[in-house]
Amino acid sequence: MSRHLLSISDLGADRIEAILDLSEKFAEVGQRKIPRVPALRGKTVAWLFYEDSTRTRLSFETAAKRLSADTMNFSVSTSSVNKGESLRDTVETIDAMGIDAIVVRHGCAGVPHQVGGWIDASVINAGDGWHEHPTQALLDLYTARTRLGDLAGKKVTIVGDIRHSRVARSNVLGFSAVGASVTLVAPGPLLPPSLEGWPVSVSHDLDATLADTDICYLLRMQQERQKRALVPSLREFRATYGIDARRADLLGDDALIMHPGPMNRGVEIDGDVADRPNAVITEQVANGVAVRMAVLFLLLGSGLDQLDDQMAAA
Repeated sequence: MSRHLLSISDLGADRIEAILDLSEKFAEVGQRKIPRVPALRGKTVAWLFYEDSTRTRLSFETAAKRLSADTMNFSVSTSSVNKGESLRDTVETIDAMGIDAIVVRHGCAGVPHQVGGWIDASVINAGDGWHEHPTQALLDLYTARTRLGDLAGKKVTIVGDIRHSRVARSNVLGFSAVGASVTLVAPGPLLPPSLEGWPVSVSHDLDATLADTDICYLLRMQQERQKRALVPSLREFRATYGIDARRADLLGDDALIMHPGPMNRGVEIDGDVADRPNAVITEQVANGVAVRMAVLFLLLGSGLDQLDDQMAAA
């Protein structure tokens, strides 16, 4: 694995599978009475989040602590950013304190790539604008694999605001890399301006796709990124593209319902659907810790041979 994780395209099928296999080991750590191993003792991981986050930030922090790493939390709202400090100066200040990795979330695409060129520490992209969110895709792949087994040949339907979704972009790359086929379902204004090079098919008829779907992946309307109204109303969007009980019943018995969060219940997904046994939304959150442990270890750890000994001794 390279020094950074900036995109799912940095990995390829073999490395994705290796991360998922390692995640299984770290999932077992989470079940222990004391869920901690010394795999990253002496390492320091910092967070640089210019956008709000609940799941990703807490998941990375939990992952680092379970690996015995030290953590450094950076809050934009109480930092010198409010005094006009530039992104580069902020990053170099954090790096000067002696860090081994920095987890970056920013509203502008490409920022994690820039940060990787400024410092020696490893950089993990925790979401950059509309671009990508690679660890979200990895935890989604892991969750789907634990439920469905081999994902080759599985059919994934991604529904909702795809235009503004970095999760959609990473998942298209991730699921395609492991041999699944992906269909995007959305009204025209919520699709990217161009799908050239995307390994996907497109439909505007959600009902017609559900019976043949193994994974129904729902996305919220990202109104904070929309500069103008792209659908007539949320009510109309829900009527055409929301998953209610009737549409959920069209799915096969083993089909999964997934969502990266935060959910807008009553818009893209009804509350009773989110609580069904085949809705694995909270499993995605739980699995995110193990997957991010795997990513941090592969970037910063001393090697897989040593890991087995460390886990046995913990």
